[in-house]
Amino acid sequence: MTLDLNFIRSQFPAFTESTLDGWAFFENAGGSYPCKQVINRLTDFYMKNKVQVYYPYPASTLAGKLMDASYKRMADYLNVNETEIHFGPSTTQNIYVLANAMRPMWNDGDEIIVSCQDHEANSGAWRRLVKQGINIVEWHINPKTGLLELGDLERLLTNKTKMVAYPHCSNVIGHINPAKQISAMVHAYGALSVVDGVGYAPHGFPDLKDLGADIYLFSLYKTFGPHLGLMYVNKNLIVKMKNQSHFFKEGITRSMLTPAGPDHAQIAAANGILDYFDTVYNHHFDAEINPSEKNKALNTLFHNHETLLMEPLLTFLRSRDDIRIIGPETTKDRAPIISIIPTNKNIKKVYADLTKHKLMLGIGHFYAVRPLMNMSIPTQSGVIRISFLHYTSPKEIDQLIEGLKIALAN
Repeated sequence: MTLDLNFIRSQFPAFTESTLDGWAFFENAGGSYPCKQVINRLTDFYMKNKVQVYYPYPASTLAGKLMDASYKRMADYLNVNETEIHFGPSTTQNIYVLANAMRPMWNDGDEIIVSCQDHEANSGAWRRLVKQGINIVEWHINPKTGLLELGDLERLLTNKTKMVAYPHCSNVIGHINPAKQISAMVHAYGALSVVDGVGYAPHGFPDLKDLGADIYLFSLYKTFGPHLGLMYVNKNLIVKMKNQSHFFKEGITRSMLTPAGPDHAQIAAANGILDYFDTVYNHHFDAEINPSEKNKALNTLFHNHETLLMEPLLTFLRSRDDIRIIGPETTKDRAPIISIIPTNKNIKKVYADLTKHKLMLGIGHFYAVRPLMNMSIPTQSGVIRISFLHYTSPKEIDQLIEGLKIALAN
């Protein structure tokens, strides 16, 4: 099955927006374009249901139902229970809340392992617990490849380990970690597996039941949706956490990890992501299957298209002796998050020239300061990051390669 790219792009208003005409978007790891289904749901909610929810008058009752539907459908696609889905302002803030909720579960001197491949969202909040008596153990990356090595983790795990935090896919290195295998290793020591899926989820929602993580987090604004962070927290784990909401919310698991309260409109709009997935599935497939099975079919469809786009780009990058590729140089176990460093040109000059070629890219450290430091990459200049998704076209890849040729020659 081949992805119908014209149909896919028709679901995103950005591709018909005149102010973006001719520009190729390669900063998707910083936030994707929203699909029209999300935009429509958000607009409708603000027009018709912008009231306090769960009261008996029609606008309020419907507002509550629209929110509830997002919890249910998101859980169905991720293959978990809807009581295990939590929405918060961002992944960074969600993890900050989690760290405060989980600290009382542990004793002074207990250990948590934090990877050095994470961007700061899944790092800083855990590391701060050292001031509260928790010992932080660093899982360093290979300084040459940027990869996390399982042998290193095995040596770090002890009977004092209570948790391991790591990314499903780094937002600068682009390598996909074997999260299912890591979760099994961690569980063998009786510890918790906490996975940052911010870099991974835009390329396909995981089957969380199969993955085995105790906590999994990602950002909906990077998966075609509104600016929210989503948390999966195992239902047997959250009841052990300290309530982070108002005292009268104690025991209400949907509220315990959202001290600021829910963003009604954006939670309701998040359902548009699943509308989009259903629309894409129905356009490409005939079989009536459950949402988690639809998700697997879509993941294959998206992955195959993204791999086809990565092949010519990586081939071009490997052919150059004036570019350093960060992370894997082939498509194996790689997401289309490709960071590069020009070796013979000033990185900011190259970036500026790429922008002149109507290429929307990112430059800097992307809050992944620790992995760059582990690889001895200056964080002030950072890397140029190329990131794309299944709605990216071969023509845009050609535009990128042509722009790179010109920028590196100037």
